Amino acid sequence: MSETPQMGQVGQAFPDTQSLTENQVPSGPPPVEQTKKKESRPASLWSDAWYDLRRRPMFIFSLVLITILVVMSVWPSLFTSIDPFDAKTCELSTARQGPSAGHIFGRDNLGCDVYAKTIYGAKNSITIGVATMLITALVGGLLGLLAGARGGLTDTIASRVTEVFFAIPSILGALLITATFRDKGLGIWIVVIALSVLAWPMTYRIMRAAVITARSQDFVLAARALGASQARVMFRHLLPNALAPVIVIATINLGGFIAAEAALSFLGVGVQSPDISWGLMIADARNRFLEAPLPLVFPAVFLSVTVLAFIMLGDAVRDALDPKLR
Repeated sequence: MSETPQMGQVGQAFPDTQSLTENQVPSGPPPVEQTKKKESRPASLWSDAWYDLRRRPMFIFSLVLITILVVMSVWPSLFTSIDPFDAKTCELSTARQGPSAGHIFGRDNLGCDVYAKTIYGAKNSITIGVATMLITALVGGLLGLLAGARGGLTDTIASRVTEVFFAIPSILGALLITATFRDKGLGIWIVVIALSVLAWPMTYRIMRAAVITARSQDFVLAARALGASQARVMFRHLLPNALAPVIVIATINLGGFIAAEAALSFLGVGVQSPDISWGLMIADARNRFLEAPLPLVFPAVFLSVTVLAFIMLGDAVRDALDPKLR
């Protein structure tokens, strides 16, 4: 017969629950997580676009070219030791001379160094292009933002005024403005004014269309429902979401403005001597092109490369900012 455990022997027949738990659970403090999660930034159109642009060879190539051209226009003395504005550097007896060790692009009709003039000509050409681009983006962008956000009578009046400017032929209008005011002492800025007056309507239309599309979005309706002012809705919600197409068209137009300045200078109403620009150099060399083609070829090549670089940059930015093209 088996012995029945007595009351005092219960602890021996049934093991202690606490000791069993202690044997199953490993001793020591609970494990502590050593790694911390990194805070990740929320994805946005601009961060995605920059990530995409850095991997586009066309963007890198055009950016390198533009950087060189900008440095050339700001510090031309880094690229040549000859000052083309100094009359002593021009020798009429060596006019239309071919390339040599000291003058790698040869000399022009006045015996001046073509390479030095080409380097110094970048300043006026790029300055006019950048200034025109900034003015048109600012004026056209603000008017398009105002018309698209307010609508109604404001939109109607602004659109009718824009159509009037669209009816003016660009080159003819720029010729008329520059020819009328070129003797007023404005220098190269008369070219900037002439191009800006006729170019802002394109930026206006693009900004207006983008704002009209954005103002019907839920986040804009929610901001207005919460009592946000018109100015806050325009600059805090509408402008950031309508800015991408304006940046694209401004970048592409920059190359067009540089080409337009060259056309006006070639026609004799743009940059005037003794200033230097690529269009003016082409105009001065055209009469002796068959006899000495290099004074025309080199500024024309620099002009073409500059315009192409800005167009390539604009195309790359457009592809990066438009999710449909990825």
